[in-house]
Amino acid sequence: MTSTQSADTAVGTRTAAHRRLGVPAVTFMIVAASAPLTVLAGGVTTTFAVTGVLGVPLSFLILGVTLTIFAVGYAAMSRFVTNAGAFYSYVAQGLGRPGGVGVSIVALISYNAMQIGVYGMFGFQVSSLLSSKFGWDVPWWIPVLVCIALIAVLGVNRVDLSAKVLGVLVALEFVVVIVYDIVSFIVAPEGVSPEALSPSSLFVPGIGAVFAFGIAAFMGFESAAIYGEESKDPKRTVARATYTAVAVIAIFYALSSWAMTVGTGPSAVIKASTEQGPDLIFNFLSSHVGVIVSDIAQLLFITSLFASLVSFHNAVARYFFSLGREGVLPNWLARIRAHSGAPWAGSLTQTVLAAVVIVAFAIAGTGWTPPEGAPAALFPVLTLFSWLTNSGALGLVLLMAIVSFSVIGFFRRDGRGLGPWQRIIAPVVSGVALTVVFVLILVYFNTLLTSDPTAPPSATTFILPAIVIVPGIIGVFWGMALKHRNPKVYAQIGHGTEETGAPELGAEDD
Repeated sequence: MTSTQSADTAVGTRTAAHRRLGVPAVTFMIVAASAPLTVLAGGVTTTFAVTGVLGVPLSFLILGVTLTIFAVGYAAMSRFVTNAGAFYSYVAQGLGRPGGVGVSIVALISYNAMQIGVYGMFGFQVSSLLSSKFGWDVPWWIPVLVCIALIAVLGVNRVDLSAKVLGVLVALEFVVVIVYDIVSFIVAPEGVSPEALSPSSLFVPGIGAVFAFGIAAFMGFESAAIYGEESKDPKRTVARATYTAVAVIAIFYALSSWAMTVGTGPSAVIKASTEQGPDLIFNFLSSHVGVIVSDIAQLLFITSLFASLVSFHNAVARYFFSLGREGVLPNWLARIRAHSGAPWAGSLTQTVLAAVVIVAFAIAGTGWTPPEGAPAALFPVLTLFSWLTNSGALGLVLLMAIVSFSVIGFFRRDGRGLGPWQRIIAPVVSGVALTVVFVLILVYFNTLLTSDPTAPPSATTFILPAIVIVPGIIGVFWGMALKHRNPKVYAQIGHGTEETGAPELGAEDD
């Protein structure tokens, strides 16, 4: 340790003592990023309202199958590549280092967009709760800045501390949603109808927007590999946590969204979602279970957002760490706390970035003119939340599609004892399917931003996707330039702390 490092700081070095996470902890990290109560109360009701498609429950099952197929090649590659950069390192070792640099930029932008965007919904919900319960008029950005400070504390401490906090919050969310599901099936004003699970209810005009909304429920999918260096047994933990999380998310959301159609009535759920939005669940619980349970659910909606924020913050911090360690970004970003392995420099960087963006939106909100019929209080939801989270989802779907094809590249010279299903067939199927989903998100991007299929495209419809995609393209050329300008850094790209003297298998042409 050099004299410029404190006793609690190291650069890029992790030991067995830092491997604290097991399958349950990593699974919680993945599920927390999707924020169960947020997806059901916010995402599912919005999907019903915007698309008018009843087959939302079936879409979760289809997406679950698609991502399970993706996980086949992804998990196979995780046995041989352990790197906090995850998608970045997979692409670098599968399709070449320049592609890895491009993907790393897209990943950084996407995860930051998802994390910072969720602050918009968090600030609105906390501000609304304080107003309705206590009569306090608190600007949305004040609770957000407090939340940023709290997450900053968690981010620079042991990762298993974050996992424990997320575990408690996610468990409580599941309890509330399960209660809602059970009561919905009991109330069932039109009977327990399977109509929402019928293909004829999903394969109608608007299916593209349904998939675009639905894929956001699985965001955080990469988290298992991101925590590989901090897992007790990364060769097994990553695969098991990934499969477990996808199965839990797909089945739970399909069941819960079906329960919503049953509890409200298949013929009424779209109208009710349009009129009530996230309050549909809370009003239902208030009417059929009790006001206290409804209030608890609303509070857990906020903690659900908090859990998502912590999970995405940890993912961003580890991307900064990985890129700093390998010289793609400044080396100081690779600093970790020696006793815990937490990437404090990356965590601090994400915290500062989030604070700057929030302050910028807070200033911009003072002169904002709301759309006709919308209250001014919705500013952080209609701008910060909508713009950034949908942009982040777009980027992450693109990353997953590219990673699918990276698996093929990684195993093309040496199958390492794996069969064609893991090395070729599953990656091709998932790559094509995810590419289709990516195109659908682009086609329906304006609908995702405005929640109005008839609204004309605005500048943000084109600017936001460009912010995610164009820097990635520039990153590819930057990676190519590094090959000649800084061969040492180029050799490290996507390889963490492993020896890079020999060319990696599957990427000899990079």
